[in-house]
Amino acid sequence: MAYTLGIDIGTYETKGVLVDFEGGIVAQAARGHQMLVPQPGWAEHRPEEDWWGDFIYVCQALLQESGVDPRDIKAVACSAIGPCMLPVDAEGTPLMNGVLYGVDGRAEAEVRELTDRIGEDVLIARCGNALTSQSVGPKILWLKRHRPELYARTAHVLTSTSFLVQRLTGEVVIDHYTAANFAPLYDVAAQTWVDDLAEDILPLDKLPRLLWSGEIAGTITPAAAAATGLAPGTPVTAGTIDAAAEAFSVGVDRPGDMMMMYGSTIFIILRAAERITDPRIWYAPWLFEGEHASMAGLATSGTLTHWFRDQIARDLDPTEAFQTLAKEAAASPPGANGLLQLPYFSGERTPIHDVHAKGALFGLNLTHTRGDMYRALIEGIAFGTRHVTDTFAELGHAPERLLAVGGGTKNALWLQATSDITGIDQVVCEKTTGASYGDAFLAALAIGGVAREDIVQWNPVAETITATPCMAYETGYRLFRRLYEQTKDIARLL
Repeated sequence: MAYTLGIDIGTYETKGVLVDFEGGIVAQAARGHQMLVPQPGWAEHRPEEDWWGDFIYVCQALLQESGVDPRDIKAVACSAIGPCMLPVDAEGTPLMNGVLYGVDGRAEAEVRELTDRIGEDVLIARCGNALTSQSVGPKILWLKRHRPELYARTAHVLTSTSFLVQRLTGEVVIDHYTAANFAPLYDVAAQTWVDDLAEDILPLDKLPRLLWSGEIAGTITPAAAAATGLAPGTPVTAGTIDAAAEAFSVGVDRPGDMMMMYGSTIFIILRAAERITDPRIWYAPWLFEGEHASMAGLATSGTLTHWFRDQIARDLDPTEAFQTLAKEAAASPPGANGLLQLPYFSGERTPIHDVHAKGALFGLNLTHTRGDMYRALIEGIAFGTRHVTDTFAELGHAPERLLAVGGGTKNALWLQATSDITGIDQVVCEKTTGASYGDAFLAALAIGGVAREDIVQWNPVAETITATPCMAYETGYRLFRRLYEQTKDIARLL
């Protein structure tokens, strides 16, 4: 029997699966970790403990649970949160915690400076994206200015997936999909690293070698085999960002397909027939040469539900809290009895790109319950999601098919509210395992064990969430947009 291994490092949890070549899941394992917030607007992980340590733990757990001979694992693929910024020394040792994706806004000044110096039009033409908190280039410049001693010792700047692949194979690589987030250091037309837009950020030889996600980066080294239990010489793919692997896990593979990932953040990927250029959303080459993707993401989604549980529902058993909160919210009507939530607890990414945006719960009175507040929170996330889908529609790229994935798909209220508020039906596939399952499929694809269209047999459709029009939601969405516009100047003062 032959298998592939997929492991994904998420914001709060690492998940792994061992899968046979028919798509059957032989074993699953997971391990939790924390997102560090050393000060407001920052977000970090510990690369040794949270990335590599989790990978080792999950890999060993899968081998133990399944009893599979490591030599029968024919390929390994990993994904992780991204894009991240991690400087390492010549031995590959991290010099600091990994700086996370767009939820970390520490480089706001560098984003403004580089945008003013280069020009937003030039950035979009050359890099495919305006500079935002999602961009890695400004964060490297932040490192140079604020941690010069670490910058001087930096041999390479990696992202989370690059770090894992380097530990497994000794190769320093990055996939093109992730590299597009390193603006202004990546040219989307030439699909190569460039420094002519900003020579002062980093020498290009300190960036990883570029590969496509379906390419093999290297093989498991003896040291990595000893740490993980995998067989030396096992092929390892270049990997990618978790959202891309998650999209592939549910069959987002043709133009017009859109993935909506319900995780720590809402993340959206649209497979497009062409490059879409607009400063409100992101662009990247897709996982395979000659293909395109446009992305969008909220800053807080599942993160916000965790905050609510930990702060407002401390009386509940944490293992059952979300089920209890969902029942309480279901007892509240659409519109949450007049409550309106702005979900900007870590600023906001697309489409407003405002690191100063603040969360708010508007309309409270003494009759409101915890269920009303939790429903307003869910609806606020869905209103933010509609702001994104409306943006795609304005650009002439409304989705032809919307596939939902991620842990949040287990929350029926959240799923239905999102369809009702956006007005878009959602397809939910049989397996909602997520990015690690997509990794396993990409690993099999890289070694020729499957064809791309086989994902339909691996993960067939299970149900469709049908959108139901609701006037309370239409009114709420209009107020949602007005409330942000009227409070954004106040938010900058707080």
